[in-house]
Amino acid sequence: MDLFSTPPEQERPKGPLAARMRPVTLDEIFGQTHIIGEGTLLRRAIEADRLSPMIFHGPPGTGKTTLAKVIANTTAAAFEQLNAVTAGIKDVREMVSQAKSRLDYDHKRTVLFIDEIHRFNKGQQDALLPHVEDGTVILIGATTENPMFEVNPALISRSRLFRLELLSDGDMRKVLEHALNDAKRGFGDYQVSFSEEAFNHIIDVAGGDARTALNALELAVLTTDADENEVIRIDLETAEASIQRRMIRYDKKGDNHYDTVSAFIKSIRGSDPDATLYWLAKMIYAGEEPRFIARRIYVHAAEDVGLADPNALLVAQAAFDAVEFLGMPEARIPLAEAALYLATAPKSNAVIKGIDAALETVQKERPGEVPVHLRDAHYKGASKLGHGEGYLYPHHYNHHYVVQQYLPDSLKDKRFYEPSVNGYEKTVLKRLDYFEERKKTGK
Repeated sequence: MDLFSTPPEQERPKGPLAARMRPVTLDEIFGQTHIIGEGTLLRRAIEADRLSPMIFHGPPGTGKTTLAKVIANTTAAAFEQLNAVTAGIKDVREMVSQAKSRLDYDHKRTVLFIDEIHRFNKGQQDALLPHVEDGTVILIGATTENPMFEVNPALISRSRLFRLELLSDGDMRKVLEHALNDAKRGFGDYQVSFSEEAFNHIIDVAGGDARTALNALELAVLTTDADENEVIRIDLETAEASIQRRMIRYDKKGDNHYDTVSAFIKSIRGSDPDATLYWLAKMIYAGEEPRFIARRIYVHAAEDVGLADPNALLVAQAAFDAVEFLGMPEARIPLAEAALYLATAPKSNAVIKGIDAALETVQKERPGEVPVHLRDAHYKGASKLGHGEGYLYPHHYNHHYVVQQYLPDSLKDKRFYEPSVNGYEKTVLKRLDYFEERKKTGK
């Protein structure tokens, strides 16, 4: 090296490794072949520079912003970017004004990339809508949220939605190997030796998030001294120190929250105790409010187990009380016990079907009068009106049952509750069948 050469350190692009290694072409992107693989609609549109409004959504670290940057490098259109966190309506209007001028005088289209578009409020989205609609700007939005919930339906209807998935372990390996071999942007001019266990640990714990994996790789390399042979050796201990905690994708107000809760509930309903424990553990690990979990258990004790096991509601109540009394982490045990009780209990939703059918009848049909013999005869003057007359007291009869009409005349043959043949409801069913037979014979 002569006096006028630039040292490799100064030639290296600045910024974190994850930013330096950001792909600039479609071929440099690993994964997401379902939307940008050869022959896919999006790839053809990008390569032909025939873009239309689109929204990329998916977990962090899957390449939404990267894909937008690749489009910026590919398109002949002007490329503008706004961040929904910092931009206001004024910024939107200024950008639209520039886009109109560009289109009118230079006949050049404008692609507008809005990162975190879910953070645009309704007013900001409404201000943008007519200009997307008339083609003044070609919108590309990126969001970690479900756009169907967070983005203006009018913008959704005018955009194609593309979901980016977490990277597979194989794709994650390619990302890390590329960073280690790239001499200009990565660590290709370093002598780095990773043990297989260390490499696999970073891939496993990063959980499909390329940014997290690259950050861990950078930390491991830059904090490890080279040995006498100038080799930076990364073992499992170093890798564990670089990325100690598994990334849990769980925003309490986002998709991962609702999806995980849904999986938990459906695992209980489906009588799978192992899946029930897994989703419960994910919620606990991610810091979910334990009272929220206890409430969901309470609801589904009645909704999914019901009278197939009447004790389920008592167990759920006990778990809720334990959460209030103990707090975490001890409350994880009664929560797990209650969840397992529900998952392994016989199931019936006859209770919810029954009450919903009764509510629907009350709502839609003409209100039925209370039969005279069921009316209250205790208040002053009621007996003179005949209230309670003819009422048969069940405890005076064999089996504490007597045939008697309890529904209004217009509904006297209506059945709301249809017990299942599961658990305790099998006993209930036998009892009701006995009562039904007594009604038929009038005895």
